[in-house]
Amino acid sequence: MVIDELLARPFPAQETQDGFSSSGPGHHLSVLQASRDFWDDPGTEIVEAAEQEIDAAFQALTSALTTRWGKPEPVDLEPCLWSGEPVPEPLAQLASLSDTLLIWRPAPGRWTGLAVGQADREFPIMLLAAVGDAAVLPAGE
Repeated sequence: MVIDELLARPFPAQETQDGFSSSGPGHHLSVLQASRDFWDDPGTEIVEAAEQEIDAAFQALTSALTTRWGKPEPVDLEPCLWSGEPVPEPLAQLASLSDTLLIWRPAPGRWTGLAVGQADREFPIMLLAAVGDAAVLPAGE
């Protein structure tokens, strides 16, 4: 499973990007599944079908991770957009795509999370997995 690979992988010292994946100090972020893009302004049915497909994958993975690690904690990403302070990765990138992240704490000092996001209505809808250093999350989370 990609999430297990991300949890086991050390964090690099420098930011790196490889296609739909990125890593850096204290984080990994990977797109697990993406819909087509919507630049050609498809009908509502096509967009809804893509949303349903990504949501089904999100629900299935959420269920599997919940069975493994217990109930996830929701993290509101919206304050990251308006804080006025620098936001650490992967939260900054996730906040630009989604308003909520579900996290689990499967290993000491690390968390893993899932989100569904879209940069803008023309872009693909994505199922995202993130792994981060526990210090990246706000203290109350």
